[in-house]
Parts: sequence; structure tokens; C-alpha cells
Amino acid sequence: MENSVIRVIDLRKSFGAQKVLDGINLEVERGKITVIIGKSGGGKSVLMKHLIGLMKPDSGEIWINGVEITHLRDAELNEVRKKCGMLFQEAALFDSMNVKDNVAFPLQEHSRLSQKEIDGIVNERLREVGLLGSDDKMPAELSGGMKKRVGLARALVMDPDIILFDEPTSALDPVISLAIEDLITETQTHLKKTYVVISHDIMGMFRIADKIAMLSDGKIIATGTPYEIKRNDQEAVKEFLRATKLPGFAGGVL
Repeated sequence: MENSVIRVIDLRKSFGAQKVLDGINLEVERGKITVIIGKSGGGKSVLMKHLIGLMKPDSGEIWINGVEITHLRDAELNEVRKKCGMLFQEAALFDSMNVKDNVAFPLQEHSRLSQKEIDGIVNERLREVGLLGSDDKMPAELSGGMKKRVGLARALVMDPDIILFDEPTSALDPVISLAIEDLITETQTHLKKTYVVISHDIMGMFRIADKIAMLSDGKIIATGTPYEIKRNDQEAVKEFLRATKLPGFAGGVL
């Protein structure tokens, strides 16, 4: 696909005798929200770790913005990572830093900007996630939803092309989950970034996704818009959607 910002080609990864990724092929379109769904323990997080180079595959290729990353040295890989932001499942904030310093950390480490310039960027990112004025709060003072917002601000602070989300609504109540989903769509619409989300929250993800890819038995078995996935006639897809009790879905009949 000409507009693909991420291309995964025949990606394979095993741990001992267990095949986790068994020939993954995936294209992620620039400027869209792509959601990867599948059963718990099915390899979604392993795939995500490959996309940012935290794991090396047994074989296969991963192209990020036209660069094949699986054989890059650390220094080269870090250059690619600068264009990728990551919102981890638990937000992964530094407990000893306040909100402002958590968000500023990537800029302090990887840029030569002045403190005044960094402060301006941090304030803009905090404004975008609805946390302007929370600069001095410590992570221990934040709710789960606020931590996710800080994590998103930090993921955005280097102005990356791609943002990866690992279970962005995990451990959140339904009201806060809905707010985080809305925040994902609002920031993506405003910033025009490429978002890749892995999640078990099927109802929420079908609401925000431009494209859905379903991972099953180590392979991507179906891709398409939420509507197309709901209409997919593969039994494995229908069984998964039935199990998740997706509204409007009854064995492939909508």
C-alpha cells in the first residue's frame, strides 16, 4: 500500500516450542487509527514490542517510514524511535517526577531546545490532553485516567509520526474509558498522526477505529473497517465477536 507508514512482512517469533507470531502481514495506513484485536495472550503485545524494536523477530521484516528496522544497530534504531511515541499499559510514569517533568523528559534527553522552548511544548501537549494546570502534581496524586493522559502527552511531546497504544483503557471504569477513547480520536483528528492501538476493549475500539486487524493463532486473519470486520464470514472472526458480545452483532447478521 503506497500510503503505508508501517509494513510488517511474514513476521515470525517463537519462544521455545511456542509459536507466538506465525507469519504476520500487516499494513498500517498513514494518518489513521488502526486497532489490533485478538484473544488475551494471543501475541498482540509481542507484536507491539516488535514494532518499536524491543524484540527481534526470528524472521520477517518491519518497515517504519520506509526503513527496515529488524537489523538496525541501537543507534540507528533510536533514530527511528524518535518518530514513534508509546503509551504503555500502566502509563509508565516516573514516580519521582511531577507531571511537567514526566512530559518534558524525552525533550530533555533527546533535544537541544532551551528550557523556555521545552516549557512551551509541554504546556501545549498538556492542554491537548486536558491537563493544563496540573504541572506540579505527582503520579501518586493522579487517577488512572489522568495517568493515561499524562502518558499520552509524553508520547506526543517529540512530535512523532506514529503513536503506539498498549491497552489504553485497561483498569479504567467505563466512564473514564469512554473519555480516553474520545481523547484518542480528538488528538488524532487534530494532529493527523498515525495511531496503532492494541486492546481487549472491543466495543470501544470498534467505535474509534478506522481500520481493524484481527490477530488469531499468530496470524492476521482479517483486516478492514469496523463494518467490514462485523460482516466478515470467517468462523474464527464470528466466534470472537460473539464471545465479546459486540452490540449489533449476531453471528454475522447485522
